[in-house]
Parts: sequence; C-alpha cells; structure tokens
Amino acid sequence: MTAAASAASAGQAVHTQVVEGFGTVTLTPVDPAADSALIHSWVTQERARFWGMGGAGRELVQEIYEDIDRRTTHHAFMASRDGEQVALFQTYDCAEDRVSECYEVRPGDVGVHLLVGPAEGTAERGFTGALMTVLIDFVFSDGAARRLIVEPDARNTKAIARMERTGFVLGPEVVLPEIDLPEVYLPAKPARLAFFSAPEAASATA
Repeated sequence: MTAAASAASAGQAVHTQVVEGFGTVTLTPVDPAADSALIHSWVTQERARFWGMGGAGRELVQEIYEDIDRRTTHHAFMASRDGEQVALFQTYDCAEDRVSECYEVRPGDVGVHLLVGPAEGTAERGFTGALMTVLIDFVFSDGAARRLIVEPDARNTKAIARMERTGFVLGPEVVLPEIDLPEVYLPAKPARLAFFSAPEAASATA
C-alpha cells in the first residue's frame, strides 16, 4: 500500500473523500487495542461467517490485528462515514500473500477485503457501493497500484454478485492454501478470484 498509509499512526486519517448524497468517508489505520471490541462484535455475527473469525474471542481479534499492524505488506483500516465507524477495510501485497499460489501475480496487484458493519434498522440502498467507490479511489491513489484482487469465499454468492456490480471481472475458482504459523492460522478456503484494473491500465490493454 502507499507509503503514507503504512507510515500513518493509529488515529491519523490516510484518506478522506466526500461522496455526494452519501457523506464524508474517512479511512484510518486500525488501532488494535481501541478497535478490537467493535471489530469482534462485527466478525462474530452470523452475517459475517465468511470472514472466517466467527469463533474468535476479542483477545484473539486484537492479536490478529496487532500482527497485521506489524507487517509492511498487509494493512487494516476503519472506514467512517461522517465520523461513525461503519466498515473494516484491508489491503495486502498479493505477492506476499497465499493468494499468490493460486494465480500469476502481476506488479501492482493489491488484494482487498471489505467487511461492512451491521446496519441499524433497514439496510441503506447503495451503502456498500458508495464505500467501494471510495476504497477503489484510495487504493489507486497510489501510483504503484495497477489492479485490485478480491477472493471472496466461493460460497458467498452475495459478495461475488456485488463485486460484479462494482465492475470486477470474475476469474477462476481456486482453493487458498492453509497457513499454519505461530502468529497466524488460516484454514484452506474455496474462493472466487475477481479483478479490477486501474482505468489507465485497462485502456492500455484494450
């Protein structure tokens, strides 16, 4: 991710964008100690089952994001709308992630994850789409980023359809390999790859 993003301290915004008719969206690096309780409340809900942390306790959630915070290849951000935290956004260098074992990584490939917090009352139409617009703009604000990669669970048809509506091009179904390390454990995961090229990159290959 950008040097500014990786160098920013917790609580310091790395991106602010006004979306007409939606509000002001701000991205701030996750503060594991301060944000772990809220993140835990989101990831342990049934609606977030594909996030893969349903059985995690708050302490484990904090440890996971402390591990991400120590890395230079993986980053986590809280997304706020008009000052209210509404989503968790993560980026990673595809060449330094298990997804690299499932496809041919290109220079400038950036992996992304998005978890939208639960809505209060009726879900707001267009909410996730507005957030995706901001997140795409944020990643491509780094001139080194050329293409976004997502790998939602292959069974998560809702997320896959959302990626298609956003403009991602579907790729193959793959199985992300298990990772079993002292600092992190990730089970094998059936996933559907999808790709979104930077506008100038897409024009160059057209």
